Amino acid sequence: MIRNEAEYKEAVERIKEEKERLAMHKLALKEEGLDSEQIKRLTDPIASFHEQLVDDVRSYERLSRGEFEALKNLHGLARMLVGLRIYRGLSQRQLAERLGIDPSQISRDERNEYHNISVGRVSRILDALGVDLISTLNLTGHSPDENKRAA
Repeated sequence: MIRNEAEYKEAVERIKEEKERLAMHKLALKEEGLDSEQIKRLTDPIASFHEQLVDDVRSYERLSRGEFEALKNLHGLARMLVGLRIYRGLSQRQLAERLGIDPSQISRDERNEYHNISVGRVSRILDALGVDLISTLNLTGHSPDENKRAA
């Protein structure tokens, strides 16, 4: 995941470089006499890496525009927190200052995708970002009456 503008710019540049490198590699393989299936098999790993980078850039661009996916059972919360920071135009250092913590902690948290973060910490981050998270419950499965009948 791209976490800041510098990483974004670097990724955009790498996409250009990888695209050129992939085209040159395919051409060299073709000149060696390999058929299209062989070339595809040999270049698929490079192409896959390239596509992942393109996806990361597109994701960063969506987050920068404030386009967030809905959370289900809080899956994707870490990505949302990073995305909100990006959308608000804050650096990790600026968020850390708002939270009164060391910037290295934000860097670590984001790198580790906020693994094992507490609800209280999420709340403080959302407050620092000026965000209200509103959730609804969608109960699935049996109703209480159905549970009693099943017992």
